[in-house]
Amino acid sequence: MNGLQTLAAFLAALTLLIFVHELGHYLVARWCDVRVLRFSIGFGKPLLSWRVGPDRTEWTIAAVPLGGYVRMLDERDAASGPIAPHELPRAFTRKTLVQRSAIVVAGPLANFLLAIVLYAAMGWIGTEEPVPVIDQPAAGTAAAVAQLHDGDRILAVDGDAVRSWNDVRLKLLGPVIERRDSVLGVQRQGSAVQARIDTRGLPPDEAEHDFLATLGLRLAPGKVMIGNLVSGAAAERDGLLAGDELLSVGGSPVRRASDVIERVKASAGKPLSFTVQRGRDQLTLAVTPELVAAPGGEGAAPIGRIGAGLQDRLLMQTVRYGALESLGQGVRQTWDMSVFSLRMLGKMLMGELSLRNLSGPVTIADLAGQSVRVGWLAYASFLALISISLGVLNLLPIPVLDGGHLVYYALEAARGRPLSERFVVITQKAGLAIIMMMMALALFNDITRLIGS
Repeated sequence: MNGLQTLAAFLAALTLLIFVHELGHYLVARWCDVRVLRFSIGFGKPLLSWRVGPDRTEWTIAAVPLGGYVRMLDERDAASGPIAPHELPRAFTRKTLVQRSAIVVAGPLANFLLAIVLYAAMGWIGTEEPVPVIDQPAAGTAAAVAQLHDGDRILAVDGDAVRSWNDVRLKLLGPVIERRDSVLGVQRQGSAVQARIDTRGLPPDEAEHDFLATLGLRLAPGKVMIGNLVSGAAAERDGLLAGDELLSVGGSPVRRASDVIERVKASAGKPLSFTVQRGRDQLTLAVTPELVAAPGGEGAAPIGRIGAGLQDRLLMQTVRYGALESLGQGVRQTWDMSVFSLRMLGKMLMGELSLRNLSGPVTIADLAGQSVRVGWLAYASFLALISISLGVLNLLPIPVLDGGHLVYYALEAARGRPLSERFVVITQKAGLAIIMMMMALALFNDITRLIGS
């Protein structure tokens, strides 16, 4: 079932993003009075096809869903056939440089607009995110050296306000990649302080891993809840209920589930006091852990077990913006992610970041499946991120991509006349070779991750 769900989520995402991209090209082409012959989602043999509008534009869903295209009336396209003289003014090639550039850039811009709308919608509706309150940093980590403490709440990174743990990670990703200091604005016991955290000691590829934990930044523990109970076991027998919040065990405050587990293990056969919050009531119960054989086998001392699942629940908050503020947040987030994507690509080209960061369809499909299982807000966030990546990728100055066509038009403007057909053909072949190599590398990375997982 998970496999089918992943495939469905991937195909739905791909179809939406391709449709939005090609719709951008289509709408601006129509606005510039270019005749559109075909609007296709996918390549290859058409599975569904219908004609719409006064130009009888053919709308198609094709067999291979890894892309799409808008075919316009074009004197260079043999598939267009002979063009009637009265139709020539509506050919793409007869339009001005500004109009052609607008049509080309409209596809990536549509992807950016989709990301803005999705981020704005999420900001307006509100999302549940972890509060950026940190645990005590481990000795020797960058956070410990910066004298950050248990209970510190991060308010800003390099002057940019943050409202959730996800914001902290995103804002610190730049300094980690650039290997530079970052200044954290922190709230500590009602006072505002600053801490300078040094990322230069991190390994070169740490951006690919959990760099926050390596820096010593971990979320402070929240509530510890009782989950499922084993029927007839000590927890159920002595009065604990699923949903109870554990406040203390054996007279010591509970910070995380691992604390409870260690105390239960050490109290086999001995009554242990559990103070719990149940609704509005605070109760203290005596629970006697049962003796069970230790995992070490023969000779190992028995350990205690109460037969209850424990759940660490982080401190969460609803991050929500007003209508206009959420729109501004959507623009800022889309801009930040676009710039970050370009910087990541630049670092990979310069050899400062591993090419393993390049992901292909398998990884994207897996992420689509994971996000849709979390919930529709996570899936919307995934769509926004992939839409930005698609927009950035298409603006790269590689022939066959939209960015490559913009380079052609810039050269045409500089020369004052169109480029030779031979030059365009040669560079298009080179661009296609680059794209194929990128796809092969991305697929190799996908397979490597799949085998290694």
